[in-house]
Amino acid sequence: MNAISPNLTGRLIAREDVYGATNYKPLDVVLNRGEGVYVWDVEGKRYLDCLAAYSAVNQGHCHPKILAAMIEQAQKLTLTSRAFRNDQLPLFYEELCELTGSHMALPMNSGAEAVETALKTVRKWGYEVKGVPADRAEIIVCNENFHGRTLAVVGFSTDPQTKAGFGPFPKGFVNVPYGDAEAFEAAITENTVGFLVEPIQGEAGVIIPPAGYLKAVREICTRRNIVLILDEIQTGLGRTGKLLAEQHEGIEADVTLVGKALSGGFYPVSAMLSNTDVLGVLKPGDHGSTFGGNPLACAVARMAMKVLVEEGMIENGATVGDRLKASLSAIKHNSIREVRGRGLMLAVELHPEAGGARRICEALKTRGLLAKDTHGDTVRLSPPLVLTADQADWIAGEFEGALREVIG
Repeated sequence: MNAISPNLTGRLIAREDVYGATNYKPLDVVLNRGEGVYVWDVEGKRYLDCLAAYSAVNQGHCHPKILAAMIEQAQKLTLTSRAFRNDQLPLFYEELCELTGSHMALPMNSGAEAVETALKTVRKWGYEVKGVPADRAEIIVCNENFHGRTLAVVGFSTDPQTKAGFGPFPKGFVNVPYGDAEAFEAAITENTVGFLVEPIQGEAGVIIPPAGYLKAVREICTRRNIVLILDEIQTGLGRTGKLLAEQHEGIEADVTLVGKALSGGFYPVSAMLSNTDVLGVLKPGDHGSTFGGNPLACAVARMAMKVLVEEGMIENGATVGDRLKASLSAIKHNSIREVRGRGLMLAVELHPEAGGARRICEALKTRGLLAKDTHGDTVRLSPPLVLTADQADWIAGEFEGALREVIG
């Protein structure tokens, strides 16, 4: 235990409440250190992190090889802007495209930027390649989607709180039910240029579409000349037990969006992956970012991808994820409505009578486990991919203990 005042947590929370915008309602734990699957608070208490920064820390906290790559590059060159070339960007392009089977990549910073990049690029493709009349392009999206917080993205959200008070919103988006390929095809018009969809809806509560859904929409997009855009910002880079979640159904998107774990939690890095047909419509001046593709980001991302593959994290996520899901499913408690997920992207949905998931997360915190509630009754569990079998068993045991402690 560090020799720190036991009141430090309260003082820091009070300071945050005074000076910070109140757009989050975090658990009252103040973290200051992380290693692997664990984080420590300012009082020295250790927790197993079952959120992994919404899958940004797939490789575990402060992975030493990624840290070393970051330090090495930071001592040489951090930013050039895209006005000049740097020696890390071409290597990042090559390694990312070879890993994911992509033809081209466009680097950005946040996941939301990658989504906006895709929306802009696919619209331009629609006008220049498909021949849609100017300013008439439509992109189909799904109900209960989450693709970020920018104005265009929240405009096609179906979550009232996400969009209330922020209008007017850009037009050109059509919503359809998630997991319903027939509804998707019925919504297509001569102006449809793209379909933006999550392979698994993370923020909605880890909602998995029916088997065959992605295959069906892939076939429809090919037949109707529509760009299939898969948002793999949360699901990608090993989270579901495969490199990309699309691989569970053996398909390839026309555009794939990755971020979060692309830097292992060290630096904001995202990318739009596609082919020359789609990304080829962009010309100098059409789109850009001062920090996108900077040498520090590229060096970090290159090592983040390297350790993900070389250290078998994707395979481990699949194996340990299956074990954790089975252990959670084996819990006999009448408050549990459903356990669902793939790999280490899991959720436990409780019946409404259980009184909400937030209080379960509060109880888990006292037991040394950090998880996130979503949509009122669902607890998300997405620990780093370096989780061991013993740690998975411990999570399930503590989850059951928290249920019995809070609900009885």
